[in-house]
Amino acid sequence: MTDRSKLSLHPTLSTLTAQLPVLVLPSEGSSPRLRAALERAGVTFASSFEEAALAVVDLTHPEGESALGRLREQLGPHGSIATLAVLASPTREEVERLDLPEFITPANLEQELPARICKALRRHTAREEVRQREKELSNLLQITADFAASLDVVRLLHDVTRRLAEQMDIERAALVALDERQEHGFIIAASDDASVKDLRIDLSRYPEIREVVRTGQPVIVEDAPSHPLLEDVKEHVSSKNIHAIAAVPLSVQGKLLGVLLVRSSARRKAFTRREVDFLSTVGHATAVALRNVQLLETERGLTKREKHARILAEERAADLARYEGYFAHISEGIAILDEKSCVLSLNPAGAQLLDVQPQEARGRHINALTNPVDDGHLMELLLKVSHGEVMHSVELPVRTLAGRRLILSVSGAPMREGAGATILSFRDVTQQRELAEELRQTKDFLERVIDSSVDAIIAADLKGRIIVFNKGAEAICGYTAEEAKEKLNVRDLYPPGVAREVMRKLRADPRGQLSITRQEVINKNGERVPVNMTASIVYEGHREVATVGIFTDLRDRMELEAKLSTAEERLEASEKNAVIVALAGTAAHELNQPLTSVMGYAELLKRRLKEGDFAWRPVDIIYREAERMAEIVRKIGKITRYETKSYIGAARILDLDKASSHED
Repeated sequence: MTDRSKLSLHPTLSTLTAQLPVLVLPSEGSSPRLRAALERAGVTFASSFEEAALAVVDLTHPEGESALGRLREQLGPHGSIATLAVLASPTREEVERLDLPEFITPANLEQELPARICKALRRHTAREEVRQREKELSNLLQITADFAASLDVVRLLHDVTRRLAEQMDIERAALVALDERQEHGFIIAASDDASVKDLRIDLSRYPEIREVVRTGQPVIVEDAPSHPLLEDVKEHVSSKNIHAIAAVPLSVQGKLLGVLLVRSSARRKAFTRREVDFLSTVGHATAVALRNVQLLETERGLTKREKHARILAEERAADLARYEGYFAHISEGIAILDEKSCVLSLNPAGAQLLDVQPQEARGRHINALTNPVDDGHLMELLLKVSHGEVMHSVELPVRTLAGRRLILSVSGAPMREGAGATILSFRDVTQQRELAEELRQTKDFLERVIDSSVDAIIAADLKGRIIVFNKGAEAICGYTAEEAKEKLNVRDLYPPGVAREVMRKLRADPRGQLSITRQEVINKNGERVPVNMTASIVYEGHREVATVGIFTDLRDRMELEAKLSTAEERLEASEKNAVIVALAGTAAHELNQPLTSVMGYAELLKRRLKEGDFAWRPVDIIYREAERMAEIVRKIGKITRYETKSYIGAARILDLDKASSHED
C-alpha cells in the first residue's frame, strides 16, 4: 500500500508521476480524453482506492456523481487520498454542493492537468500533515491525562508503549529505566508484551542507549545494519530485521531516568523530525510520571486506591445527577470533565455555544469539542485545575464543530478535592472583544491623526491636568508629552490671568467655543510665543469634562510679515527715487536749452562791450549767474536717489549734492 501521507511534492509533475497511482472514476466509460491527458502526464493507473494516491472523478459522466459518493463512503470522513474532479461547467453552487476542493474543466485538461494534480496532492498532503499532528496531539493529551489520573502505573506504561507502536506503525516500543549509576537497564514496559516488568538487560548490547546516556540527546539510527554505532551488534540487529531505531532520553530537570526505545523493520521509512519531537514530548511526560509515582506498589496499597477510586466514582455520579438539573437553567455554558478531560456532562447553553448536542458531547475530549487556536492555553488551565487551583476568566479562541470562531471566557475549578473531575464554565465574549479591538484601532488612529497635526493640540481636564499633548505642542512649547502630562498644569502655558480669561470666554459662548484669537503661550525657556488659538469645552451630556485648544505658531508668519513690510518700504523708496530721477532728467533737459541761449547772448554782449561801459557789469553778472544755474542743472541731471536736508524750520528740501553724488 502506498505511503500516501508522505509523498514528496515538487513544482513540476515530472518527478512526482513516476510512481503516482491514479484511480479514475467511474472506472468504466470515463472520458478517453481524460485518460489520454493522464497518460501524457506520466501517471500510472490504480485499480482500487487502497493502492491509489489520487482519485480523478469524471463528473461529466452520468455516473460520476454517484461514483464520487461511493468513494467518500469507502474512505470515510477523513479520506486518505487526494481528489481531483473534472467538471463540465463549474458554478459556485455546484462546487459547494459537491464539496470539491480541486476541480478542472475538460477544456483545460491538456494545459492545466499536471499543475492541478500537483495542487490537489499538495492540499491533500498538507491536510494529512495537520490530521497527523492532531492525532499526535490527541494521543499526547490522552497519555498526559492517563499519567495524571491512572492508579495502575504498570498497565498504563504498557498502554503508552502499545499506543506508540500502533500509531507509528513500528514493531516495538519499550521503556527502559536506568539504575542510579546508569550502568544497568530495566525494561519496565514493552508494547508487544504486557507481562514484561523490571526485565534486566545488558547495556553493552544496546549501544544506542549508551549513546543517549553519554550525550543526554535523542539518538536516531536510520540504517541499523550498516550504522557504525551498531557495529558490535550488527548480526543481532540483522537477525531481528531491525531497520530504524530511535532512542529518546527520559529526563527531568537534567536527570536521566531512562530511555524510550522504539524500533521498526525495513517496511517502514526512517523516523521523521516531527515523529522524533513527538517521541521526545512523550518521553518527557513519561519521565515526570516515573519521578512522581512509585512503580512498584504493594498489593495492599493497590487495593486501597481501587477502593478509593470506586468511592469517588459513586460520589461523582451522585454529584452529576444533582447538578445537571440546576445547570440546565444557567445561561453560561457548563461542562463537567472527568480526570482525562473528557465530557461527563454539558448543559444546553454550553451545547448551543459549541454547536453540539449534549448527548453527542459525552465521552469526547474537551479539546476535540473546542478546537482551540492554541492548545497550550486550554491544557495549562486543565493542568492547574487538576492540581487544585481555581482559574478565572481565561480567554480562549476556539472553533466550534460547525466552524464558528469564538472567544470564550473560561473559568475552571475541581469539583471536589481528590475527585479528579473538573467543572468548567464558559461564555461567549467574541462580540465584546471585537468591539474592544475596534475601539482600540479607532483610538490608535485618532492618536496618530492628532500627533500628525502641525498645529499644537492640548487637552486638559477641569483641574488643568494635561491629558493630550501632541507633537505640534512639543515643537511650540518645548516640553515632551511625558513632561507635560506629569509636571505641567495648563495654566503654566499662558501668561498670568490669560487661562482664566480664556475659560470666561468659553463659558460665555452658548456652544462653549472660542473662535480664532491672537494669543501668547510661554515655552519651556520662558519665551513668549505668538499663536493663533481656538478652544472649546468637551461635554459629556451637559457636564463639562475637559477643554481642548488648538494653537498655530505665528513666529514664522510674523517674521515673514516683517520681511514683507521691509520690502514694501524699499519698494516705496525705489519708486520715489525713480520719480525723482525721471523728474530731474526732464528738468535738466528742458532748462539746458534756455540757459544755453542766455549764456550765449550774455557772452556776445560781453565781447561787444568794454569793461568800463556801464552795461558790462550787469551783463557779466547775468553770464556768471547763468553759469551757476547751468551747474545746478548738471547736478539735477545727475540725481540718482532721494536725499533731503533741513531748510527753514521743520521743512526739508532736496539735497542736490548728496542726491547727485554716486558715493553711498
